[in-house]
Amino acid sequence: MEKTEFTLLNKIQSPADLRKLSVDELPQLCQELREDIVREVAVNPGHLASSLGVVEMTVALHYVYNTPDDRIVWDVGHQAYGHKILTGRRDQFCTNRKLGGIKPFPSPTESEYDTFACGHTSNSVSAALGMAVAARLGGSDKRRVVAVIGDGALSGGLAFEGLNNASSSPNDLLVILNDNNMSIDLPVGGMKQYLLRLNTNKTYNKIRFKASQWLHGKGMLDDDRRTGIIRLSNAVKSALSHQQNIFEGMNIRYFGPFGGHDVKNLVRILQQIKDMKGPKLLHLHTKKGHGYAPAEKDAITWHAPGKFNPDTGERIVDNDPSKPQKYQDVFGHTLLELAKQNPKIVGVTPAMPSGCSMNIMMREMPERTFDVGIAEGHAVTFSGGMAKDGLLPFCNIYSAFAQRAYDNIIHDVALLGLNIVFCFDRAGLVGEDGPTHHGAFDLASLRPIPNLTISSPMDEHELRRLMFTAQLPDMGPFVIRYPRGGGILQDWRCPFEKIEVGTGRKLKEGDDVAVLSLGPIGNNVTKAIDMLRERNPEVSVAHYDMRFLKPIDGNILEEVGKKFKRVITVENGVKQGGLGSAVLEWMSDHGYQPQVVRLGLPDEFVEHGTVPELEQIVGIDAESIIKAILGK
Repeated sequence: MEKTEFTLLNKIQSPADLRKLSVDELPQLCQELREDIVREVAVNPGHLASSLGVVEMTVALHYVYNTPDDRIVWDVGHQAYGHKILTGRRDQFCTNRKLGGIKPFPSPTESEYDTFACGHTSNSVSAALGMAVAARLGGSDKRRVVAVIGDGALSGGLAFEGLNNASSSPNDLLVILNDNNMSIDLPVGGMKQYLLRLNTNKTYNKIRFKASQWLHGKGMLDDDRRTGIIRLSNAVKSALSHQQNIFEGMNIRYFGPFGGHDVKNLVRILQQIKDMKGPKLLHLHTKKGHGYAPAEKDAITWHAPGKFNPDTGERIVDNDPSKPQKYQDVFGHTLLELAKQNPKIVGVTPAMPSGCSMNIMMREMPERTFDVGIAEGHAVTFSGGMAKDGLLPFCNIYSAFAQRAYDNIIHDVALLGLNIVFCFDRAGLVGEDGPTHHGAFDLASLRPIPNLTISSPMDEHELRRLMFTAQLPDMGPFVIRYPRGGGILQDWRCPFEKIEVGTGRKLKEGDDVAVLSLGPIGNNVTKAIDMLRERNPEVSVAHYDMRFLKPIDGNILEEVGKKFKRVITVENGVKQGGLGSAVLEWMSDHGYQPQVVRLGLPDEFVEHGTVPELEQIVGIDAESIIKAILGK
């Protein structure tokens, strides 16, 4: 792409500076902002295509609305890079997602322009409605509140709960539907098809807007009359167009669809509707990656492309064949192998087929794989329904997103003891995506639930064996958690073998200290013991891979309780309620009193950074484990 002189962008330190520009200058500003995002993300990887798709929308919103007093609530936050740059963080944008730098998603702890927490989808309407009601009850009637939500996020149930409440509560909320026909992967479901068909006559909207202004000026349009008139006009419109608008059916004024890349027209539209009373929805068609050809052609890849050459669009990909496979790819290939052997196996994912590598099975067995959209709770209960009638679902969800399905796991699966394999990807520290994405809480939150088997493989071979074991008859609900990124084995394929549920492994004999680990973090323990052997060969350390959190291996714990006075537990999850807590409970229940030192995530939200950086900060890297072994 041609380099642009940032003559306008260089003048903007805040939206107040943006509002000093003329409307005719805004297209040039959008061009400069788009190029600035591309060139920054090319060298400091992040989420690209989403932010490029909303450049014009972002500029128009900050131009028309008096932010930060007026509230803009972003959904998810993948698309907020332009927002960050325009709100005083351009000089710091090079630190985005880096340890100590600006956060990967909008956060009120970072900027007053970031109005709410982002990272998990579909919450913007509910949060923005709360702000709109607070403004009304708090006497800030002039404050305007806007929620920006994508078509993929709109498939989440929470979004409809918010819209339903907005339709019946007094508020002047504006919801902007950013319809780019994408989430991360291609969108699915009836809402996608509905939005593709939805159209509204622009002349009709203009006439109705003018009529509402005239009636309001005559004092004839109070809240009760407005509701009745809207219902009547919606009925007439549906009869004439032979089309029911779901939003207007909920008494939410609908405008659109309009093109989302004409910034001057967006400013005009927003200025026309911002003072309208009652809840409103503005439907905008955008293109993910707009303005940067490589991202437009392949928005899925360019959602988070890694480093690339901004001029040529060539991605800088590390294709080193000697590097181990990612855990997610081992999962994807293994699932396909198992599905070929077991006709009962089906795959379920909430909108992440490429992110979790279920697309490997999806390509060969599309009839047995289900992308249910951004709907984690539904993914679990849908799996429950299939399991109840004889199928064997592998339900794959990112660990942090599985938090949204907690009740479904308890009520719709565990209570009935259904045969479902939950594969929780991105468990533990995930790195640069930060606290909204760390899979920190699954072990502690799931451990109290009856009927669950909870496991974590130390390497790729163990992952394959656990997946094989979990799909055997009458295993009940079976959780397998594994981390983001690569494993440790170049040759990850191995024969399938059954693992006895509730059994761990002794990896190393020792006499002085016992280290009990769960999952891939055990490789840090192995590294620590090897390093310690060179430094202090007289220290004898035993290492046990527990493999299962529930049921926990009582034979190993009895051996450890009898032999060792000092025990160290290591887990890539919160310490409170996880492996360390389980070991302490077992020791207490069985009359053993070793000193137990627990290593894991602290009772606080861990910020963003690389995984090695964060492991060191929370004390689960090799050096921290050595210090714990030595009692330092």
